[in-house]
Amino acid sequence: NTGLPNSLRLSSDKKTLYVMTGDHSGIEVIDVATRKVTNHFMLNTPTKRIRFGAGGTPDPQGKFFYTVSTEMTKLADRYDVGKPKYTVIDLAAQKISKTYDIAKEDETAIGAGRGRAGLEVSTDGKYLYHFGEKVLIIDTQDFKVVDRMDLAKPELPGMENIGFGGDLDSIGEAGMRVSLFNSSDPIVHNRVFGIGRFDLNTRHMTFDPIGPAPASMLGLQVAPDKSHAYTVVSNGTLGNRRCEFWQFDLGNDRIAAAREFPCRSRFSFGMSGDGKKLYIYGAGFEIDVYDAATLQHERTWNLNYDTTGGGLIVVP
Repeated sequence: NTGLPNSLRLSSDKKTLYVMTGDHSGIEVIDVATRKVTNHFMLNTPTKRIRFGAGGTPDPQGKFFYTVSTEMTKLADRYDVGKPKYTVIDLAAQKISKTYDIAKEDETAIGAGRGRAGLEVSTDGKYLYHFGEKVLIIDTQDFKVVDRMDLAKPELPGMENIGFGGDLDSIGEAGMRVSLFNSSDPIVHNRVFGIGRFDLNTRHMTFDPIGPAPASMLGLQVAPDKSHAYTVVSNGTLGNRRCEFWQFDLGNDRIAAAREFPCRSRFSFGMSGDGKKLYIYGAGFEIDVYDAATLQHERTWNLNYDTTGGGLIVVP
């Protein structure tokens, strides 16, 4: 009843799945163990529509859900479209409890309203982290920005960015985010990419550069043993576009292997729970399965149904 999913988020303890829907601006809460829906509601009304913009993340207690949203109000002769705002959704009350303005200087840096930035919460629930062209550190009591970091997270134009928040790129450790970041020097602005490790509790960031930044990259999928990770790299456009898998050695922060694969016009990238398979899917009926060790294509699954863009979440 809540509509088609456009964003999925797994809680840090892997026990609860949160689903956001686009057509009715709905929220569904699913218990992973029983696979049952424990809570669901819609935020749209006959005169107001809510558009989610940046994925979302629950607080550590699972009482609130943080996101960025835009409110559109139907008037007698027009629609009044508001500005994107930080939004706190009370899951028990099934409503938006508070909204907060986004500072003008941060609207472009975080991709407000475009669904291109991830949200994370510290394990004590005191700080919300917004990852975009900058990393914004926000106090969850008043939603004031307490710090800004100028590392940029890579995006892949043309991909189905579905707002997984931090879980898509997370190494899976509570309170720690490991992901691909871009950085540039202040003189010639030479862009390099590397692996950043961000401690959500201490706000300490380490950045280990690897090499010149490619045209675009998509996420970082980390294997369960935490020794290897994978990303998708794209260079060129249209008929000259080239897509590759890159395998990283996390112990030495280097590229261990690379292999080209056929590009799609739009697609998403995922990994199996055991880290042995890589998936290319979205904008069609098929999921292409690749072996993570060799990066070679193994098979294609035909789902006979178009995927909605809600994403791929691996649950226990």
